[in-house]
Amino acid sequence: MTAGGLGRVETQRVVLFDEADPLVLESGARLAPLHVAYETYGELDAERANAVFVHHALTGDAHAAGHHGDPARRGWWDRLIGPGRPIDTDRYFVISPNLLGGCQGTTGPSSIDPATGRRYGLEFPMFGVRDLVTVHRRLLEHLGIARLHAAIGGSLGGMQALQWAIDDPGAMRLCLPICASAELSAMNIAFSTVAREAIMRDPGFQGGAYHDTGWGPNIGLAVARMMAHITYLSEESFAHKFGRARRVEGAPPGLGPDFEVEHYLHHQGASFLRRFDALSYLYLTRTMDYFQPFEESGIAERLRGNATRFLAVSFDTDWRFSPAHSERMVRDLRTAGCDARHVEITSPWGHDSFLLDVPEYHAVVGDFLAEGARATSGAMA
Repeated sequence: MTAGGLGRVETQRVVLFDEADPLVLESGARLAPLHVAYETYGELDAERANAVFVHHALTGDAHAAGHHGDPARRGWWDRLIGPGRPIDTDRYFVISPNLLGGCQGTTGPSSIDPATGRRYGLEFPMFGVRDLVTVHRRLLEHLGIARLHAAIGGSLGGMQALQWAIDDPGAMRLCLPICASAELSAMNIAFSTVAREAIMRDPGFQGGAYHDTGWGPNIGLAVARMMAHITYLSEESFAHKFGRARRVEGAPPGLGPDFEVEHYLHHQGASFLRRFDALSYLYLTRTMDYFQPFEESGIAERLRGNATRFLAVSFDTDWRFSPAHSERMVRDLRTAGCDARHVEITSPWGHDSFLLDVPEYHAVVGDFLAEGARATSGAMA
């Protein structure tokens, strides 16, 4: 793939649900108005058939590629999206929204509740992955697109793509869940539990009503991020990046940060506070915990005849969502008669590999998208 990237891009905002037409969640709760932030890259073709929907992971946002004025600060999936890149904006029209419950322009628990004039806080209703997809589907309607070429996402993003393909068999040609899971293990739930407890036990949490007090759960949120970040890397990548190097070799022992890996984690925690909200972290991690699409009643019948082609991608050193998660996903899809396969890629970087420059991974994604485009062109010829 060539190295070209996108230039300056803009985040757009739209109200997709209002008081006359509220978002009705699976729980029956209603939300209105519902604001959504999103970005698009590339051009929609004359047939409106080249759209690729990009779903972000837990702490992502709508800004997936290009920059907002500083070319050095680029979107979270900039390595994959752009001219000549795996998600080639010379060929595809790319849509990337901030998801429901987020904190970067889409309505979430830190938004103002119009009924009270105060932030929702813990009064924000719980929601599932299917609710995230309901909002995505409405965005697609707003853009006048009837069917996607592909839906793709990493981690929680892959869960969204999978749910969409299950719920709406005609919605897309291709579905690419990357580093994803169709059912979190007890260990995964345990990690998220500790992260949530760190936030909620911080005195600054104040029952979720911290936003306008000048004091928030910064310690708890930073600790949650530090711990989660450990699970996103592999032991090999930690050894490669840090080993046992110390910031000041020969310094006397102490309880403060000493080893380079400690300084790295402190930096990750501090930088996270500048861009993410604790309530969104609580809600979105809980949404992931409850995700079990293949345990739903009648799932085999609902999947039968689904023409979507699935490709699940995993990395050998990802121990958060190991290749076994993708293998199970593909097995369940195949049992229902779906066209599904799994590719495991070698990478030293663990779960975060889906965000990084891994040439084989980039080639797999680009080839699958292009293969699907060729198959469509052949069918139309």
